[in-house]
Amino acid sequence: MERPWLQYVVEGNPKEIEIPEISLVELLGESLQAYPHHTAITFFNQTYTYKELESHIQKAAGMLWDKGIRKGDRVAIMLPNCPQYPVNFYGALSCGATVVQLNPMFQPTELLHILKDSETKALIILDRLLPLFQSIAGETPVKEVIAVGLEPDFTDGESAKEMPQVKIDPIDDVAVLQYTGGTTGLPKGAMLTHYNIAANTLQSAATGLVKTRKGEERVLTIAPLFHVYGMTSGMCVTFHNGGNLILVPKFDVEQVVALIEQTKPTAFPGVPTMYIALLDYYKTRQFDLGCLTTCSSGSAPLPLEVLEQFNKVSGTKVAEGYGLSEASPVTHRNPISGLQKNGSIGIPLPNTDARIVDIATGEQTLEAGQVGELVIKGPQVMKGYWNRPEETNLTIREGWLFTGDLATMDEDGFFYIVGRKKEMILASGFNVYPIEVENVIYRHPAVLEAAVFGIPDEYRGETVQAMVVLKEGAELTEQQLIDFCRTELAAYKVPAHVQFVQHLPKTAVGKILKRTLREQFINNKAQ
Repeated sequence: MERPWLQYVVEGNPKEIEIPEISLVELLGESLQAYPHHTAITFFNQTYTYKELESHIQKAAGMLWDKGIRKGDRVAIMLPNCPQYPVNFYGALSCGATVVQLNPMFQPTELLHILKDSETKALIILDRLLPLFQSIAGETPVKEVIAVGLEPDFTDGESAKEMPQVKIDPIDDVAVLQYTGGTTGLPKGAMLTHYNIAANTLQSAATGLVKTRKGEERVLTIAPLFHVYGMTSGMCVTFHNGGNLILVPKFDVEQVVALIEQTKPTAFPGVPTMYIALLDYYKTRQFDLGCLTTCSSGSAPLPLEVLEQFNKVSGTKVAEGYGLSEASPVTHRNPISGLQKNGSIGIPLPNTDARIVDIATGEQTLEAGQVGELVIKGPQVMKGYWNRPEETNLTIREGWLFTGDLATMDEDGFFYIVGRKKEMILASGFNVYPIEVENVIYRHPAVLEAAVFGIPDEYRGETVQAMVVLKEGAELTEQQLIDFCRTELAAYKVPAHVQFVQHLPKTAVGKILKRTLREQFINNKAQ
């Protein structure tokens, strides 16, 4: 199998790195020793050094140990981005427990499913969310509930007892259950071992997500820590580099701009909707983005127009990448140093292999330029799905992770996502990839956000539907946007219908929920 991307192995983008068999607790321990007096966390006006972070983690671990948490137990954390998150995350891991990531926006039925499925023993929850849990408490396996506030002295009163050193097997022991919805069915837990996440942390650090100025980086972390992207690319990489984790609990563009001006972050692992909002705000009130030296984008494709405009106003180059929960999450990134290709997810990280296979069987490796399913192999690939051996065997075959994403690889070894297998539109026998249509729509100056998906059509089988959010004060008609698309797209790719909406539904990390949009649209049409 050819690996043309290896020609781009340069400084800051190695072919392979050494990945020791180390637990996340040991990996953090290296930074706790190396940078005791450096700022580890900034949360609005609060700061914590690495020495203070270590003390809080020890107290949290002691508290959990006192409550009977032992190796292998599941400890769920339901908190927004705040210092209490990493403290309890590493506190649970220090006990040998597995962290179950929970979105604070979950509704009772969503929360109940994950708590039952994971057999969670202890729940660490934001105090104001306690009534939500109490509404389902009797149906859950949870034995211990720890309500946490956001006050600065958040570990006062917790146990500071000495606890025994817990032996962790990095290869086999599961550090995190990261629940992912996939394309169908109830969320299932991706089992990410200590080694998986430590490997991805070291891979990301080696490719310059946070540059090599150890102990000096300030990383603006808005992506939620309960999401695998925020956890690894934000928290774990920053701590590994001895940097300052600037935590933001939710994305509010005015607050974020004020925070950028106040804290001068050097790195920003963002998602497309954040870049879109920052760029739109910049057009009304220019602010200095020159402090940012390293920006990356993940979770969903970044529209080309947004990428090019943000690079222009910031003076940096946003390195688009790719990942998924099942891979801890990062597998590809445009090199921070060296060649980048706009619209590409870049090349595989060190120690990572990737190829494009035929959709029908998944057995034939396709040539450059052909569309197929992206499959990945590397140390960051999950152990499997929690209690779902059949789904694990469908997703991981002979060590290769089948992503469910359609992609191509060019002759240089750069990869391009064209859509989900389940999202591909088959219109009159032709394949239409939503991202191609969305990239054209985003070029219209009146468009803020867009989502394209297929809807049933009696004549064509499927036809193209676009949902669009306009910029404030902008005016645009359905026909005007369709005519605009006709100038740049083949007729079968042009949206048959455009609907203008106030907002698009998104996940906690800002990924547009196309499946939800499609279901809502079809249900509304049926009524």
